[in-house]
Amino acid sequence: MPSRTDLAVALLLASISTVNAEQVVCHYTYGGETQVLAAQPAKSPYAEKGIKVGSYFQFRLVFQNEPANMAAIKIYTYVDRDEGPTLIHQANFPYLPQRHVANPYGFTGLHFVYEPVRDSELQYWCEMKSTNE
Repeated sequence: MPSRTDLAVALLLASISTVNAEQVVCHYTYGGETQVLAAQPAKSPYAEKGIKVGSYFQFRLVFQNEPANMAAIKIYTYVDRDEGPTLIHQANFPYLPQRHVANPYGFTGLHFVYEPVRDSELQYWCEMKSTNE
């Protein structure tokens, strides 16, 4: 049976890891409706799936915080074509721990992505948040 000291240390470590846990939160607007997509650090960037936005766009967010030389936040926007998804926009941002920017549009700024055939518009911006927020 664990001692009180063991339990106290375990609780302290759990609270420290919870406080330091970060996620990337992207706010995207399509057709006048704003949604939120959050991403935790990924073990493998290839395993992260995109989400369907409207009938034309796919939005994919990858947050990789290790290894340090590959730590980055990557945002991909695809259009759904008959031959399959086609990448039309990619944004890469270096991962900086505790990256909190005093900007109304987070660390990315406000992006506008246009689908060239149907003239659809997707807007997004992303911010770093603690998982406790």
